[in-house]
Amino acid sequence: MMNRMVFANLLHRPFRTIISVVAVAVEVTLILLIVGIMLGMLQDSRERQMGIGADIMVQPPGSSLLMGVSGAPVSVKVADKVRKLPHVVAVAPVINQLTTAGNVKVIYGIDLPSFNAVSGGFRYLSGGPFQQPDDVIIDDLEAASRHLKVSETMDMLNHTFRVCGIVEHGKGARDFIPMNTLQDLIGATGKASIFYVKLDDPNNADQVVKAIKSIPGMQQYGVHSLKEWLSLMTSSAIPGLTTVINVVIGIAMIIGFIVIFQAMYAAVMERTREIGILKSLGASKFYIVNAVLRETLLIAIGGVLLGIAISYGARMGLRARFQTLPVLITYSWLAKATVIAMIGSLLGAFYPALKAAQKDPIDALAYE
Repeated sequence: MMNRMVFANLLHRPFRTIISVVAVAVEVTLILLIVGIMLGMLQDSRERQMGIGADIMVQPPGSSLLMGVSGAPVSVKVADKVRKLPHVVAVAPVINQLTTAGNVKVIYGIDLPSFNAVSGGFRYLSGGPFQQPDDVIIDDLEAASRHLKVSETMDMLNHTFRVCGIVEHGKGARDFIPMNTLQDLIGATGKASIFYVKLDDPNNADQVVKAIKSIPGMQQYGVHSLKEWLSLMTSSAIPGLTTVINVVIGIAMIIGFIVIFQAMYAAVMERTREIGILKSLGASKFYIVNAVLRETLLIAIGGVLLGIAISYGARMGLRARFQTLPVLITYSWLAKATVIAMIGSLLGAFYPALKAAQKDPIDALAYE
């Protein structure tokens, strides 16, 4: 009986019901998409660093875990010191250069032979290695995003480059230029920002890390095995990321709370006489509260389902439009977004439900 009444109330004001469902859907979509983009970029960075194939990463003192924010602060001769250590097979000095022109991305300046020795080499889909100082190798996602082909030109760092090769994505950056060229462009001749180290056996990583730190002058360097680095690359380890996620969740909950509160408060005011009839027939305060909260719960469920559908649709649209923008929607965040939307909706309906339960049946029956 109660369920029939709840459904009837929702259908009696279809426009208000739809608006409330859409508001909850916006709340869910806001959480899933914004958090999904942040976590997707973090996951993408992890996967591309793993794709390089290094067992150890050596960074100058004070460098960030985020690749590409330190420029080129130390001499490439550090690579010669590391190469002499036992179990080291290859060392690739790399310059990570962050650029915000057009879109935010990291450009790698590489010495191609040493980078290939560590990574196993690029898989060329078209074109080939560097031929000239102004050549650039880009990955397939970058090529598709910018509609570029081999021999076409692209502008980066106030310089024009010719695309010499398009490679399969997944080896660090999306754009690779000769190290000497990048050193000249940023005024860092003979410098590098990170050193990728390949070992004869990954199980020797801890031993080699200790050996690198024992080299005179390198005690303060950031030396991490790949396993250790991956464990550090979490949302809680990235400065400000957890705060941004919490702010997004807070804004989303406020949106859901306000809309549901307004909708249910208006519904209670409009149904004053109906509530009086129910109470005169013996309906308890709990019955009235239960009816209002059930109605809210149905709205919230509809909003959650719609929000999830919109989020997946938006992810597909973003992938089609921006191939290099990863959006990660996980089952754990689907569950979190659902719980957050439910809690926000029920909190928004709680006061209107209590107000409905407190109505005097005599006054309610006399209400016009």
